Amino acid sequence: MKKEQVAVREGVIRLGQFLKLAGVVDTGGEAKARIQEGEAKVNGEVETRRGRQLAPGDLVEFGGVALEVVLRAGD
Repeated sequence: MKKEQVAVREGVIRLGQFLKLAGVVDTGGEAKARIQEGEAKVNGEVETRRGRQLAPGDLVEFGGVALEVVLRAGD
C-alpha cells in the first residue's frame, strides 16, 4: 500500500475534511457517503463517522492509500 504524509495546519482535523485535503475525494458529500459505507480505516479500524477527530500520527487507509496525519512545519 502506498503511504503519503498529509500536512494539517492545526492539531486536529475531522476525517471528512482530511480526505478532501488529501485530494482523495472531491466533495464533502462524497466523503460522507464513502465513510458511511465503511471505506475508511483509522489506525487499522473501520471508521464510519466523518466527524472523527484526527491528530498528528494517526494513519488513515482509504482507496488503497495510507495517509499519515502530520503537523505542517512552523505551526
